[in-house]
Amino acid sequence: MKPGEGGRSASSDPQWITETVADAAGFRTALSADRVVREVAGEQHLAVFENRSFGRVLTLDGAIQVTTGDEFVYHEMMAHVPLMAHGAAAYVLILGGGDGGVAREVLRHPVAGVTLVEIDRAVVDLMVAEMPSVSAGAFDDPRLTLAIADGADFVDGAAEASFDVIIVDAPDPVGAGAALFTGAFYAACRRILRPGGVMVCQSGMPFLSGDWLAGHAQTLRASFADVAFYLSVVPSYTGGPMAHAFATSDSALKDAPAHLLAARASSLRLAGRYWTPAIHRAAFVLPPYIAAHITR
Repeated sequence: MKPGEGGRSASSDPQWITETVADAAGFRTALSADRVVREVAGEQHLAVFENRSFGRVLTLDGAIQVTTGDEFVYHEMMAHVPLMAHGAAAYVLILGGGDGGVAREVLRHPVAGVTLVEIDRAVVDLMVAEMPSVSAGAFDDPRLTLAIADGADFVDGAAEASFDVIIVDAPDPVGAGAALFTGAFYAACRRILRPGGVMVCQSGMPFLSGDWLAGHAQTLRASFADVAFYLSVVPSYTGGPMAHAFATSDSALKDAPAHLLAARASSLRLAGRYWTPAIHRAAFVLPPYIAAHITR
């Protein structure tokens, strides 16, 4: 890890990896590195280490991206909420997600094709080599097409009405990832969605970034007729629950009843470790302190 670049802080014990991405909020997260497995220095600084509770951990420029211990929470909620709400998605676009976890969950559905756009091939290669349980063979599924490209550029060049579901599995809105949180990007996503389609994206930790979430909601509403947020609790993403945006032109999608979700899950024999029809419905119920930010 590189001291001062969001990895280990200069004053921390060498056996602790300290994430400094939320320094502006006065908050840091640290995990002990029982063993550093591998580091890759390129366009992005990637590292995999082992932790006694979370298993193998991937960091990108010092920020925790995925752990083998709790990745199922994030990946199930990013994939099954939009796909179960839609109910008939054939073509899915995943932007980011080079770890393969979202793709793994999407491919549990009877989709015709999945396009995964990852800017850094090194992420895919490192995850397949060192954390293969996350993708669980997703990159070998013939329905998946992997494109190594900039996500914003890919969306700009895609044909109109190409996808039923877009899943923006972006890192934090800093550096290269910031391009996946702009009004222009969301407008382009709206253009390539089919009628009745839905886009979801990770929207940070509301407790730590409430003002940012308020602006994020306004930016999304400039392109989508109906914008809602749902929550998940990923233990390694500390600072409170994580928000996910759910943006569509069909206001009925977010209100899919539990019996319909249960029927769809039963037909697929899909049993989640986190996602269930009841969790799906409850995730859209926001505490007042979060709802206050998105209703400004």
